[in-house]
Amino acid sequence: MKYNNILSQENNGITIITINRPNKLNALNKATIEELHEAFDVADKDKNTKVIILTGSEEKAFVAGADISEFANFTVKNGGKLAAKGQKLVFDFIENLSTPVIAAVNGFALGGGLELAMACHFRVASDNAKLGLPEVSLGVIPGYGGTQRLPQLVGKGRAMEMIMTAGMIDANQALAYGLVNHVTTQDELLPLCEKIASKIMRNSPVAIASAINAINANYKDGVNGFEIEIKEFGNSFGTEDFKEGTSAFLQKRKADFPGK
Repeated sequence: MKYNNILSQENNGITIITINRPNKLNALNKATIEELHEAFDVADKDKNTKVIILTGSEEKAFVAGADISEFANFTVKNGGKLAAKGQKLVFDFIENLSTPVIAAVNGFALGGGLELAMACHFRVASDNAKLGLPEVSLGVIPGYGGTQRLPQLVGKGRAMEMIMTAGMIDANQALAYGLVNHVTTQDELLPLCEKIASKIMRNSPVAIASAINAINANYKDGVNGFEIEIKEFGNSFGTEDFKEGTSAFLQKRKADFPGK
């Protein structure tokens, strides 16, 4: 499928989705958000795709924020609709995908860019990365889940400071905060993500999807994460992947999961 603002390519079980607006530092606009939804939906439904890696084109930016020119004159009603639609189409959508999603943060991840990275299941950053939520410097607040996901990842106090100061932190500070899992060089960023993806692909995709659902349940209001875990654990015993995994273990061989 041809896109105007992103690139998507599957190879050996890994689909790499690249936001490709380098002249705008890969800023998110409506068209890009819609294309991201489509690309992630296609990849998630593709039986060949076991892991998705999301990154930005070139070396300056993952996503430097939202395209402010699109909403500078919005009304209260329009602003609410913008946040609701964006969260539904991309941010919540990515978080709840059954296919693992790794954010390869290759530079600036600011505002909507950091919110996009936080919606992914985990993050790896290049050593030149800068991360932050500068929205209050524009008179607004993060609207794509930033006020919710950042405290979950770094704690309330650090999230409050990052959002209130509108400042940026570097990759090593993000690592210390637990905002990213690994920091590496720009050249090694995608290879490291692919290495991690290859480890993920050795395991049952059905079990991984269940684990994602159970982990996410802990962060949803009114949902008992332990109950979801129990349910997903029980369901695992009815899958072909469970039969193959246990048989392989007992027979001392490598499992070949059918993904069912």
